[in-house]
Amino acid sequence: MNSQIPSKKKTFSSTSKDQQRLLGVALFLLVLFSLLIIQFFRIQIVQHEKWEKQAYAQHTVVVKEPFRRGVFYSNTSIKSAHPTAQQAFVIDVPKFHLYIDPKSIPEKDREEIASSLNQLLQLDDNEQKTYVRAQFEKESRSRKIAMWLSGEKKEEIQQWWQRLSRKNKIARNAIFFEKDYQRSYPFGKLLGHVLHTVRELRDEVTEQCIPTGGLEYVFDKYLQGRSGKRFFYRSPRHSMDVGTVIEAPLDGADVYLTINHCLQAIVEEEIEKQVQIAEAKRGWGIMLDPYTGEVLALAQYPFFYPSSYREYFNDEELLEETQVKALTDPYEPGSTVKMITMAICLMANEEMKKQGKPPIFDPMEKVSVLPTMFPGRSKPLRDLQAHRYVNMYMAIQKSSNVYMSTILHRVIEELGEGWYRSVLENVFGFGQKTGVELPGESPGLLPTPGKVHPNGTLEWSKPTPYSLAMGHNILANSFQIVRNFAIIANGGYDVKPTLVRKISRRMPDGSEQILLCNTFGEKKQRRLLDPEIVRQLTCALKYVTKIGGAARKADIHGYTEAGKTSTSEKIIDGKYSKKDHISTFIGFAPADHPRFVLMVVMDEPAYKYIPGIGGNQYGGNCAAPAFERIGRRCLEYLGVERDDPYGYPVGDPRRDGTKADWLKEVDALKKLYETWNR
Repeated sequence: MNSQIPSKKKTFSSTSKDQQRLLGVALFLLVLFSLLIIQFFRIQIVQHEKWEKQAYAQHTVVVKEPFRRGVFYSNTSIKSAHPTAQQAFVIDVPKFHLYIDPKSIPEKDREEIASSLNQLLQLDDNEQKTYVRAQFEKESRSRKIAMWLSGEKKEEIQQWWQRLSRKNKIARNAIFFEKDYQRSYPFGKLLGHVLHTVRELRDEVTEQCIPTGGLEYVFDKYLQGRSGKRFFYRSPRHSMDVGTVIEAPLDGADVYLTINHCLQAIVEEEIEKQVQIAEAKRGWGIMLDPYTGEVLALAQYPFFYPSSYREYFNDEELLEETQVKALTDPYEPGSTVKMITMAICLMANEEMKKQGKPPIFDPMEKVSVLPTMFPGRSKPLRDLQAHRYVNMYMAIQKSSNVYMSTILHRVIEELGEGWYRSVLENVFGFGQKTGVELPGESPGLLPTPGKVHPNGTLEWSKPTPYSLAMGHNILANSFQIVRNFAIIANGGYDVKPTLVRKISRRMPDGSEQILLCNTFGEKKQRRLLDPEIVRQLTCALKYVTKIGGAARKADIHGYTEAGKTSTSEKIIDGKYSKKDHISTFIGFAPADHPRFVLMVVMDEPAYKYIPGIGGNQYGGNCAAPAFERIGRRCLEYLGVERDDPYGYPVGDPRRDGTKADWLKEVDALKKLYETWNR
């Protein structure tokens, strides 16, 4: 009996310890649960925003949505009676860049995938194949495999990948595409040297295109756009190129040019043809609306193909063909300046009249043009063809050097060299840029009294005015000459050449934002030449393309035209070359109400004699024929009615000598010339 009592005490003690142990466990679990509740509260409530962002970043992606760079449009409004649909010289075409996510591709599948991609991308170069395979071993989530794939190629790769990824149980977005835009040229090389292009690789910081030159460079700030944003969930089931656009991209502004694609095509075709006929180094042509200053065409041959820009910029010889020579290469303009010399002499007559003095000369005056000594010259000045006497009209028709210097000598004696140079600079713009919207324009060179050349000789010396009168000792770019002839063609008003009609941006809401507008029609600028001076100059220029003139080959039969030739020696190694020339014809048509001013330049035509024609290098032989062909085709395209329907060559049934324009005046001038030069 007594032996059982200790046993009960032992049991009671054991039970008490178990209860304490359970209580401890319960308290521990309670504390642990409380801590979990607190941590849960901290994560879900206190730090909710932080962890939500982190989870959002892990499971979602926001990528940039590409923008379309602005494009260049043709001036299709030039034919107001028959406007055509908008035509783009350059457009942005959707393309795709191919990427892989190496970390999502198992090692056992990499060789097969790389080999298949090489076949799909049609890679024949072993170096390219090696490059593709190497990207699979990079520690990265994004490696670029190929650029500028078409939509068709993208679809082909996607179909192959969907089958393979499903079969091998690989994340679908281990291969993905990034959309982009690539410059494309519907007309190929048309206007290439003016437009230029952009590099394939963009600026790493701004992600904007990098222009190679031309209008792409000048208007880059307008053409640039702003990327948008696209959102999607990061999941093996979601492709990387789908999602929701949460911020629309802002496309670049579009530039509406003054150049018409049809006129441009005509001028390019004929310039190429004439360069080949004349066996010239190169050639260019400018067509300008004399009233608005709009450049209707600007062609140059050899051409620049924008899509092959790498070839040009990696070859020193081809690199030269990326420049717009009409702006970057000034030269001695030669006889085209004789028209400006006569304009200045006629202006001098007006100045003398204001001073109450008699005129310096009369356009009909009989002036001796025998070899003549002028101040500062060591030898007598001679004409290329010998004449005894001419008046202003004959001097322009025959391109007399002696006449120009003789009349200018009178101007210098009465009004001084300073007045003469001031008119050259402030009225006719020599030595100043025209401001046409292209890079690299040279202002040329107008000699300055007291200033010296790099070789130490004075720019302006005693014989300088007489050289300038013939277009020597002065450098000008082609746009400066075109502008000056436009002043004559439009009735004597100032004009500024331009390549742009309008710049506008299409906003995301569909509205149009006008950034620049030049489409105000004909603008009356300050008058530079009196109407009577313009009339006399136009009459003189009309003789040049008729019988007895230096540019019979520039006669556009059925239309009237007025123009001037030039053949100037190039300066090679500091000396005038007798075999290398710049040959020019510039004119406007129709003569009385011009639709355009057109300048054709042949650079270094072959120096040779053509039987029955004469020297190939002369502007009347190697530049004038292109003027005629371009002028006729463009006038017909523009629908300009023939203003000389009887002015055709002898033997043509359409010819009527009694009704044809200017034939009576030509006959009268011929008879007077023969009387003076028997």
